[in-house]
Amino acid sequence: MIADQVTVAFQGEYGAFSESAVRRILGTEVTLRPCETFDDMFDAVRSSDADCCVAPIENSLAGSIHRNYDLMIDSGLRIFGETNVKIVHNVIAAPAVTLANVRRIYSHPVALAQCLRFFRANPDIEAIPTHDTAGAVREVLLRQRPDEAAIASARAAEIYGGTILASSVEDHQQNFTRFLLLAAGTSDIQPVEPARRWKTSLMLRLPDKPGVLFRALGAFALFDIDLSKIESRPIEGRPWEYAFYIDVIGNRTEAPLERAISNLEQMAEELHVLGSYPTRW
Repeated sequence: MIADQVTVAFQGEYGAFSESAVRRILGTEVTLRPCETFDDMFDAVRSSDADCCVAPIENSLAGSIHRNYDLMIDSGLRIFGETNVKIVHNVIAAPAVTLANVRRIYSHPVALAQCLRFFRANPDIEAIPTHDTAGAVREVLLRQRPDEAAIASARAAEIYGGTILASSVEDHQQNFTRFLLLAAGTSDIQPVEPARRWKTSLMLRLPDKPGVLFRALGAFALFDIDLSKIESRPIEGRPWEYAFYIDVIGNRTEAPLERAISNLEQMAEELHVLGSYPTRW
């Protein structure tokens, strides 16, 4: 698929960190389709309004974005690649606004949660959640109120004409978000970002029996496969039972991983290979 013929859905507005992830993994020639919610983003791909989407799946400070795990399974989309974006949060306001006069700051709830030290140091400022970081900047710039600001990327300030009142207000500088490139299984889309290895992601449901998770993970150890992540999610309608999302290093076409997956199929209630994809991480 040629880059300039690809339409990519992402959650947020122009200037959102998700837009940066799109450009990093697919380049600058793609057509962007901003979406208000994660559900809208997945729906855009399922309805063919977009060829693919780039979805945040976890943050190094805030943890996993659980809604996107659920939507990934419900949609049936496959993972074709991933990227990491360093998150730098800035306080952005209309020109001539000073930080001393700001009493309300708007941003996405996850972004606000990553800036708690800033809010503790400025107790007179109220943190107000909104649907998107860049969208918060756009709304603040439209209202032009002297006591309002937003937290977002420096690119959002550039796009909407805002002034950065304080930069790098996140609690920790080592703040990264991992994004997945998702498309229908028949897609031929490929990331442009250089890769150094392959990763495979799986969803696993196991019977409620003693020791079954230990044996399932042993399938990877048996074939000397590096397990890079395991995430549990509740199974709807089955209280206190869980599905497991697992990332391992390797391509599913490689013999050791094929054998491990075959072993897992013997003990699992349900097993989905969500994708084998190149990664530089």
